[in-house]
Amino acid sequence: MTSPPADLRRAVTRSLLPWFARHKRDLPWRHDRTPYRVWLSELMLQQTRVDTVIPYFARFLERFPDVATLARAPLGDVLKAWEGLGYYTRARNLHKAAQTIDREHKGVFPATHDGLLALPGIGPYSAAAIASLAFGLDHAVLDGNVERVLARCLASDLPAGTPAARKAFQSTADDLLPRGRAGEFNEAMMELGATVCTPRQPACPACPLRRVCAAHAAGTPEQWPVRTAKKAVPTIRVAAAATRRKDGRILIARRLEKGLLGGMWEFPGGKIHAGETPHECVVRELQEELGITVEPGELLTRVKHTYSHFKLDMDVHWAVLKQGRPRAIECSDFAWAIPDEMDAYAFSKADLMVIRAIREARA
Repeated sequence: MTSPPADLRRAVTRSLLPWFARHKRDLPWRHDRTPYRVWLSELMLQQTRVDTVIPYFARFLERFPDVATLARAPLGDVLKAWEGLGYYTRARNLHKAAQTIDREHKGVFPATHDGLLALPGIGPYSAAAIASLAFGLDHAVLDGNVERVLARCLASDLPAGTPAARKAFQSTADDLLPRGRAGEFNEAMMELGATVCTPRQPACPACPLRRVCAAHAAGTPEQWPVRTAKKAVPTIRVAAAATRRKDGRILIARRLEKGLLGGMWEFPGGKIHAGETPHECVVRELQEELGITVEPGELLTRVKHTYSHFKLDMDVHWAVLKQGRPRAIECSDFAWAIPDEMDAYAFSKADLMVIRAIREARA
C-alpha cells in the first residue's frame, strides 16, 4: 500500500482531532489516566463492548486498586472479578503480567514499547495503546475500528483481518500519526470507528473524514472493508453432571489453568465421543477427572452458548456418587458446595446458567 494521500493527512489534524475533542465519550478510563488504568481498560475492551466493560472496570479497580494488590491476589479472586466478561485468558495474563511488574520492575510499569511487549498478554495493539496513552510515545494502534476507517478512506481491496491487510494498514496508521499526539490520534480513530464509521449504516454525514473518504465518494461505504467468506462455526456437544450428596452439596471442579477457561470452576464433564450417550460421557469424564463412579439421572438443563470459535451444546444431568472419593486428577481442585455458596467461585457464563437451573429446581 502506498503512502496515504496528502489530503487525508491534513484531514487528520484539521478535522479528525478537533472532532474528537468535541465529541469524545466520557469514559471512566479517560479520567485519572495512569499506566495501570490504561492497561486494565485496554485488556477489558478487547473483543468486548464499552457498555459491558464500564461496570467491570469500576468493580475491578475497587477490588484491585493497583498492580501490587493484583499481583499478590489469588488467581481465583481475579477470575471471580472477571466472571461473565469472557475471554478468561485475558484475566490470567493480567495476573501474570502484574506479578512480573511487581517482581521484576518493582511495581513500576515498563515505559517503553519493547518493555510492554515483553509482558504476558500484551501484543502489538495493546503495547501501542498503552505506550501512546500512558506514556505519550509515538505508536499507532490498529484494531478493527481503525482498520475499517482506513479501508473505507482508501477504498482498499485488501481482505479485512488478513496478515497482508494488517501490515498495510499498520503502515498507513504509522504514516498518518501526528508526532507528539499519538494518544489523541489513536483514540480519535477508534472513537470514529466505534461511533460513526460503524460496520453497518455508517453515519457518513457526521464523519469528519467524509470529504477525503473514497468509500463515501463511491456512495457505498458498507462495501468496505472487503470481507472473506467466514468458516462455519462447529457445534461441540458436551455432557456434565450436577452430582448431589445426601446433605444437598453438589460437586464442582476447578479446571486446569492451561486451555479454554483455565482456572475457572465448572460442573465436571466433557465432550461426548462418537457413539457415546450423554450418560456414558458423564460416567467416563468423572472417572477420568476425579476418579469416582457416578450414576447419572434425569436431565437438569440444556445449555447453549456461543464462544468465539465454536458453539456449545451441553446437557447437564443430575447424578449421585456410587463409588470412590473425588481426587484432583484431570482438574486442579474440587469442592462440595451448596447452591448458595457457589457465588464465591468463578464460573463461566455457561456454568452460571447451570447454577440458575439448580436454584430454580430447588425453589
